[in-house]
Amino acid sequence: MRDDTPVLIGAGQFTYRGAAETSFSPLQLLKLAAERAVLDAGLKGSVLADLDALAVVAFSIDAPGGLSKLPLPRLADPPASLARALSASPRWSVYTETGGNSPQQAVNVVCERIASGESDLALVGGAEFLGSLMKRMKGGLGFDGWGDDLDSRPDRIGDPRPGVTAQEAAHGLGYPVNTYPLFENALRARDGRSIEAHQRQLGALFAPFTKVAAANPHAWFPVERSAEELVTVTDRNRMVGFPYPKYLNAIMEVDQSAAVLIASVRKARELGVPQERWVFLHGCADASDLWYPLERQDYHSSPAMRLTGERALAMAGIGVDDLALIDLYSCFPSAVQIGAEALGLALDDPRGLTITGGLPYFGGPGNNYALHAIAEMVTRLRERPGAYGLATANGWFLTKQSVGIYSTRPVEGKWEREAPSVIQAQIDALPHPEIIEKPEGAATIETYTVVHGREGVRMGIVIGRDGQGRRFVARTPDDPAVLRDLESREGVGRTGVVGPHPDGVRNLFTPD
Repeated sequence: MRDDTPVLIGAGQFTYRGAAETSFSPLQLLKLAAERAVLDAGLKGSVLADLDALAVVAFSIDAPGGLSKLPLPRLADPPASLARALSASPRWSVYTETGGNSPQQAVNVVCERIASGESDLALVGGAEFLGSLMKRMKGGLGFDGWGDDLDSRPDRIGDPRPGVTAQEAAHGLGYPVNTYPLFENALRARDGRSIEAHQRQLGALFAPFTKVAAANPHAWFPVERSAEELVTVTDRNRMVGFPYPKYLNAIMEVDQSAAVLIASVRKARELGVPQERWVFLHGCADASDLWYPLERQDYHSSPAMRLTGERALAMAGIGVDDLALIDLYSCFPSAVQIGAEALGLALDDPRGLTITGGLPYFGGPGNNYALHAIAEMVTRLRERPGAYGLATANGWFLTKQSVGIYSTRPVEGKWEREAPSVIQAQIDALPHPEIIEKPEGAATIETYTVVHGREGVRMGIVIGRDGQGRRFVARTPDDPAVLRDLESREGVGRTGVVGPHPDGVRNLFTPD
């Protein structure tokens, strides 16, 4: 085993479910997770002062969109604030760009730095606090201690592009609750399943996730639910974006943090961390699908998921059948189904598809869910020496993908990460439909969703093809009868007419 091999030596998680009045600030949540990771490694907190690398996962309030406009104090430079709180002076510190892929991507980058001799001891940490934030705003409690006095700005890693174009945003595609149902309806239509049968399948898919969450002390909703309960629309489980009732949606209003401590083998030995606590990153990969939703080849597959999975497995020298533990990113059912298909996994794989409980039940802490999955993987793999575990991470709208394969089994030879540009070049070269911004005339629905508010149906979103096969996005008439009809029988493949919306900005698709 080489001295420069990267190894995860500690993992910590924290979930706060108490009153808003005694909730923790973002910096406190980060610090708690870091301290728990150190304790997990069997070390003293003072070791954090020796960090030479630090990566912090971006907070949701710093993402583009409405949350960034909230009037509350902020950490101007989260990595610098955390370093100061830990009495550390890392040579390299970064803040990730927005995206649920970023925790695994940060671990991949940190491990590469260690293997190249640029770092010896690193921390990757993240936190989400929308739960207490919303309660504090509602109760007028204020946000003392949530900001800092730094005038610096962090270096960032990751792709900073927004997840949607201005045109896509105008039609409502900038919200995950509107966009992931588009993938789901495309999957159902491809497989020729009725709406009723597909809803039953969604319940059967996620019911085992709730069972895992119910046994997880860190889960936000530790409640086991039946398949029928998950998909039956009630006052407590209202429809959000057809075909997803609330119980099938990731929940971001949580207070959760996680961190992992990563060292070189040389540093781990120097610190005296027992080898039985070491977990190695055996395989990893990062890539993005064709970036914007309208550019995709189709809405029922992900070349980036397939290629990053293949690359990570090849780097680890194993096949998918060699995995003992699996955690597929699970913001919505479509992400799980497309991820499983890309990796060659059955939806009812007896190994299970989550080790945390998944984002709707464990909790969806903004960009940081995958770090909880990694922390949980570290704990589980120590209990199964020599076994392999896979964790996937997804950002934006099935856009950015990162994968990690872990084991207590030592890495043989030099640890080397393939440049993400190798896979990315393959994806960027894929053909995709021509896009038309202002379509007119006869058209066909490629996929769609119906968006609900608390009072009922609000709007329909259609991605379709015009008479020349060009792809467009449009809204439907707000007529409740039209929207209910799209929910009662298959909409994919139905014809209609597309043209300018009365608002002069968007397109309008009217079904035949």
